[in-house]
Amino acid sequence: MDIEATLAGIRALQGEIRGKNPPPEEGGISAQDNIINFALLRGTRPYLERIAHQINGSYENGWYDAAAVMIRRLVETLIIEVYETNGMASEIKDAAGDFLFLRDLVAKILAEPKFSLGRAAKRSLTELKEAGDKSAHSRFYTAHRRDIEGLAVHLRNIVQDLIALAKLK
Repeated sequence: MDIEATLAGIRALQGEIRGKNPPPEEGGISAQDNIINFALLRGTRPYLERIAHQINGSYENGWYDAAAVMIRRLVETLIIEVYETNGMASEIKDAAGDFLFLRDLVAKILAEPKFSLGRAAKRSLTELKEAGDKSAHSRFYTAHRRDIEGLAVHLRNIVQDLIALAKLK
């Protein structure tokens, strides 16, 4: 039995199956809630729900840098939601009308007295930003399973606060 030929045949069959059954157009649903509990985002906004599935799905598949970047995206999006809901979106935009980078969004929300984030949530914002930055921008860093697992508590801390401030639930 020629193992290389057999493996080539299996890959060809997998490609054919994938061609006839592509992944869902808007993304799949994660099987588990290992990193972020889906219930936190259920009923908020469809795009926030999809980000939660992408975070958990990336983790499930061992794509830890992808999970970290999606966590970063969720935090960024929720901060923007908070400012928009409170009629303050102009405060987090630059002169061209674009939203600020995450580091500036974090600095703004931490300094804004109207949004009283809890002590744990404040620490969590910094931890999540740094983890996401390393996965998104560092050439030599690759996240590992434990890196992402360590973010779960931080993610819950800040997501609950930001959802409340954005009046999403």
